[in-house]
Order: sequence, then structure tokens, then C-alpha cells
Amino acid sequence: MRMFPVNAHRFDPYRGFKFRVVWDGEAIPGISKVSSLSRMTEPVIHREGGDPSGFRVSPGTTRFEPIVLERGLSHCNAFESWANLTFNTEGDAAMSLKNYRKDIVINLINLQGTIVMSFKVHRCWVSEYHALPELDSNQNRVAIEKIVIEHEGWERDTAVCEPQED
Repeated sequence: MRMFPVNAHRFDPYRGFKFRVVWDGEAIPGISKVSSLSRMTEPVIHREGGDPSGFRVSPGTTRFEPIVLERGLSHCNAFESWANLTFNTEGDAAMSLKNYRKDIVINLINLQGTIVMSFKVHRCWVSEYHALPELDSNQNRVAIEKIVIEHEGWERDTAVCEPQED
């Protein structure tokens, strides 16, 4: 089995520094880091009554790890607006039960600027919002804004195929 069936000449895997995150039909600008997509299925250990010395292991509940998005602080309020849908200073009655969940898409892009893989993440909502990082006058770094997204699973978009490379 080849790593790249369409581009048999290719040996190196895709790079992890070109990507795009989309929600509400728009690419969110400035995202510099996306944590990994990971899931874990809890093992359920049980034994049969007639076999006291052995046990069986079956798959149990699958849990999806939260996704962390980071970007340089700017005047784009996409992170803050979404985070405010689960918390509002005006009280519980101001929370949006209709709009606080979103489906997002994470696209991996090759060096030619073509989407090579795409993942759909379902029923996401913001559980943590870091509006301002620690500020330190002795450091030389970009101010980073961060959200942590809870979700109910992801799947690879199989309609996005390996593109023919020039």
C-alpha cells in the first residue's frame, strides 16, 4: 500500500502548518494553532461466570477530547462572540440556546494551497475563553487569544480526495 496513491512520486507526508478553520461558512482569520483531533474509547472489562480466571474486554463509551484554537490577538471578535453565547453578563435569560452550538470544519492545506484533507466537527461549543494572555514587559511575543471547544465527535470528509500534484 502506498502513502499517496494518486501521487506515487511523493514520499514526504503533509506539513502541519497550513490549515484553515471554518464556521458559519467563513474562514476564521489568524488561527495559528489547532490542537489534535483525538478520541478514546473506554474499555469495559467483564468476565463470564463460568470462567473465573479470565476476562473479556469490550468497547465502551467513546469520548472526544476538546479542541483548542489559538490566534494572535486582533480586532476580529469571532472567538469572543462565540464564547459569549454560553456566558452573558445579562444573566441566564440572555444565553442563546439556539446558536451556541456550531459545526466547524478543519481543512489541511498542501504547499500548493489545495485542501488535501477536511474534518467536520459536530455540535461544538466554547467551554473556555482566554481573552487576554499573561502580559509581561520582559517578553517579546505575540499576544494570544484562545478558546477551548467541546464537541460531540468528528469525521473525515471523504469527498476531499488526494489532489493530483503538478
